Amino acid sequence: MRTHSTAQLIGGRSHQCDATATYSHEGRRAYVLLDGIGSDEDIQRWTRTAARRLARAAAIKGALEGLQQIHAGRAAEAAEEGWYGQYMPKAVGVVAVAEPGKPLHIAWCGDARAYLLPAPTSPVRRLTTDHNMRQVLIDMELEPGPYARNRVTSYLGDTTPSAPLGSVTVPAIGRLVLASDGAYEPLEDAGIEISDYLTGRPQKAARTFVEAAISHGGERADNATALVADLG
Repeated sequence: MRTHSTAQLIGGRSHQCDATATYSHEGRRAYVLLDGIGSDEDIQRWTRTAARRLARAAAIKGALEGLQQIHAGRAAEAAEEGWYGQYMPKAVGVVAVAEPGKPLHIAWCGDARAYLLPAPTSPVRRLTTDHNMRQVLIDMELEPGPYARNRVTSYLGDTTPSAPLGSVTVPAIGRLVLASDGAYEPLEDAGIEISDYLTGRPQKAARTFVEAAISHGGERADNATALVADLG
């Protein structure tokens, strides 16, 4: 039986620019989800490659260390291009590293998310905090506008010195879910608990999750991607 599975739907976009990857090294397994910023062939191609590189780096070095490595490498490439670097493909992302008998490590940049479902009947627990203007304004106790969430404040290749990278460590118990904003936002906007779509085997859960997202996303539905992994 497969212990993890990914599902993707393109929504109303011209290209599928989300990507997932996994990599195992000495008993550790890394799970990665990247959400490319924009929609074209270059972004699609780069995001898929970057996801594989991040999975490998995180499995070998750790979740945060792997993310830092790929982030720094992309930022250096953007800096070398000078003014044109702003037009290079970019992505937000989240990576989780699991190892038997040890806690689960999560690292992220931007608004890709990680959730944990400790048990089938438990409420889902969100593990990440979005790096976007909506969260910045909420932290300042200001009311965010309807489009504040569309402006991310951290991404792979961001050359801003203050761009945040997040990390957290939690018990590795239950079901891990990585999701792009195209997967979680339509359900969140509709006031629907995503745990309602996370039952059954990983393949079924991932597929049901993204199908529900596209159904609620309407004509302008974004790329929707979910990676579901049973831990332990």
